[in-house]
Amino acid sequence: MKTYKITNNFLLVGALACVAACKLTQPVEQAARINAPQTFAGQTDSTGIAAIQWKTFFQDVNLIALIDTALQNNLDLRIAAQRIEMARTNILAAQGAMLPSVSAEVTGGGRKFGDYTMDGVGNYDTNFSENIDADRRLPAPFLPDYFVGLRSAWEIDIWGKLKTQKKAAYNRLLATEKARHAIITGLIAEIASAYYELIALDTEMAIIQKNIALQRSAVETIKIQKEGGRANELGVQQLSAQLINTQSLEVEKQQQIIESENKLNLLLGRFPQPIVRNTILEQTLPQPAQAGVPSSMLRRRPDIQQAQFDLLATYSEQQAAQLAFLPSLNITAFLGFNSFKSNLLLNPGSIAYNAIGGLAAPLLNRKALKAGQKRTEAASQEALYTYNKAVLTGFQEVSTSLKKLENNRKINDFKTQEVEVLQQAVVTSKDLFATGYASYLEVITAQRSVLEAELSLTNVQKNQYLALIELYRSLGGGWE
Repeated sequence: MKTYKITNNFLLVGALACVAACKLTQPVEQAARINAPQTFAGQTDSTGIAAIQWKTFFQDVNLIALIDTALQNNLDLRIAAQRIEMARTNILAAQGAMLPSVSAEVTGGGRKFGDYTMDGVGNYDTNFSENIDADRRLPAPFLPDYFVGLRSAWEIDIWGKLKTQKKAAYNRLLATEKARHAIITGLIAEIASAYYELIALDTEMAIIQKNIALQRSAVETIKIQKEGGRANELGVQQLSAQLINTQSLEVEKQQQIIESENKLNLLLGRFPQPIVRNTILEQTLPQPAQAGVPSSMLRRRPDIQQAQFDLLATYSEQQAAQLAFLPSLNITAFLGFNSFKSNLLLNPGSIAYNAIGGLAAPLLNRKALKAGQKRTEAASQEALYTYNKAVLTGFQEVSTSLKKLENNRKINDFKTQEVEVLQQAVVTSKDLFATGYASYLEVITAQRSVLEAELSLTNVQKNQYLALIELYRSLGGGWE
């Protein structure tokens, strides 16, 4: 039986022709990124608050316990952890692609050659040869084929394509870890904000209940004056209506407190239950305006770091897509026992091995490779725009939070003065009404005004805490 062996010369000539013909384009240049200002207006370049760990930044032990619970049970964080594990497997897959694959193989099969074919005639004639013994005689008419051994395939990374893909997978992993840090930062800020909103609702509830007591006293007073002929039924009705309105506000605040507690429990990954908390008078937070906020602190923001790693990953993927047009060097081999008789399969004479190396490159129908190249180019541009947007968003959030802090302090001073004046006005109106120098309408107006002013002051104080928390988050604090 004659056999023929095709050499690799033809493949080599074709691969060299492809190298000469394939003109690789350079990866899309990542245009100059946004030139960010070095400092914010009105702020000095110093350490800032982002470097403070969240357990130090927040000094309320109840809030710290809530955040601790959320970091263990929050479902978004658990989802992010699984995404990190998936990204880590991509690195393992990229590492494995650079190594030879070896597989154990046990196969069995056979075929019958036609009597009037070259193989059929050659096999028939071979059995009459005096040079072969009984073990070497070919079974007829069905020729079995058995193999037990190892097979291997290996793509040699001569152009660095596989290494580039591994680099892209590594940057994707880093980006995924930064995404988890961003979730942590956002979660801490969201819990703290919800906690201070709940405390503010408690304060508003206390203010409403205090005003209910004052208004009840005013109703009792005007009823006595009506009996004495110094007031009429209209005044009793007006003050009673004001009391009923304030009592309805109390019920509204109770519902808002329940909703706020349930929102917090959802973030904590648990079913609704009461939230242990302190009062707003027991809260203390750092003063960021005194420390100053440098623009370099934005580098701590996990979303900016995530966008940067995504940018690097897409650039590597784009390079790998370009290198896919170049020839690939592949080596295949096998080692094992091969026989056409099962009883001779493990005989030393049945040992067989082979090794073949060759260059292969795409010549025709390269649309799939070109489509992949276009896709990675678009992805690289998208990653660049995403990075620039993250930087712009960071500066916008920090600038807004700084101004909000500054303006809320000024508003707080004015509102505090307003409440003091209106509280004195309530006392004065009651004294004048009791002596007949003021009408019940003036008492109603004074009580309504002080209630609105006290609720507004509480809201301003809450906004101060929320603005500081938002500044802490926007600077990338809390994830360490």
